[in-house]
Amino acid sequence: MIRFASGRRIISGVPVWRCLQQTTRAPNITTKAQQPFHSRASSGSMPSRLTPTNGLLSIRPVSWPVSRLCHRDSPGTSERGDRKEGFSLRALAQAPKPALYLGLSGLIPFLSVPLLMAATQSFYPELAYAQVVYGASIVSFLGGARWGFALPAGSPAQPDWMNLGNSVVPSLLAWLALLCRDNIAEGALVVIMGLGLSLHYDLTLLPGYPSWFKAMRTILTLVATFSLVATLTIKNLCTEKKIKEIQN
Repeated sequence: MIRFASGRRIISGVPVWRCLQQTTRAPNITTKAQQPFHSRASSGSMPSRLTPTNGLLSIRPVSWPVSRLCHRDSPGTSERGDRKEGFSLRALAQAPKPALYLGLSGLIPFLSVPLLMAATQSFYPELAYAQVVYGASIVSFLGGARWGFALPAGSPAQPDWMNLGNSVVPSLLAWLALLCRDNIAEGALVVIMGLGLSLHYDLTLLPGYPSWFKAMRTILTLVATFSLVATLTIKNLCTEKKIKEIQN
């Protein structure tokens, strides 16, 4: 005999597994409340004693709302509710012509130094340091651009501690790179670090830039980084020469 918490007798003298078999074999047994009134009156028969067990012993699957199990923010929304515009390299076609041409022409000082060294098969420390100085100025410019973007009224990037504080970090890295005059490798690595950190800020951490600018920033940063890596590779493979020695 099985009793539930209410003390009501459900099964008496019948094994539980038989009740389960009868329940599964007779799924169409309806309770007294589910039968029409005229059918109960005409039949005059009482419902089966196993009828209540049909509703109590039947297993119903628990369904959870999919929206609650798979709830997450939309792809263009951050945890704080700020909407961030995604980007793709295809958005580069939407870039204004002046911004695109000026951005691509800014790669000339980066690319000319390793190309000249590779053509002469020599490493010139003066040219390498000039490349590091130019890279440091670009890193400082990127931090200032973020500062200026957060100041106007109605800008998506608010002038808070995060936006303005992170805008100062690239300038500090550029200053450290300029101090590495006697060690070109360390200065180039600091510039690479500043370029990567600025790109991380613009793509993921700080909102506001349009998609075409993010695509252009990605391409320009990758090319500038590879040019600095090429200069460091030439430094390790080629012989070092001074420009003054060539002039004499």
